[in-house]
Amino acid sequence: MTVPHVIQLDTVDAPGIDSVVPEAKRIAGNPRQTVWMHYTDPSSQFFVGIWRSEPGKWAISYTEEEFCHMLDGVSVITSAAGEAVTVRAGDSFVMPRGFVGTWEVVEPTTKRFVVYEATNHTA
Repeated sequence: MTVPHVIQLDTVDAPGIDSVVPEAKRIAGNPRQTVWMHYTDPSSQFFVGIWRSEPGKWAISYTEEEFCHMLDGVSVITSAAGEAVTVRAGDSFVMPRGFVGTWEVVEPTTKRFVVYEATNHTA
């Protein structure tokens, strides 16, 4: 039996995975994004990492619950109803499942994220 241990996120040396926003979601720019996954639970429903993006704007539609803590940069998150929130270094917020709108990276942005993706979305 494996004994769980504490995972210190500031000491994890995870490899970064680069990608770009799919063309169908892009509204402005062609931002390169990098994700460093620091932890994924055995069910693959809960995970933690760091995300970085270059400037650009794209459509978002959340199927997961996400806690975000901004490490640097400036982004504007706008709901489908047109309500805009500007987030910057030091800000923490939650993106609830079901949120639809846009994410615009105004200045290169880095955030720590904690995601819970339920396998049963009827709950």
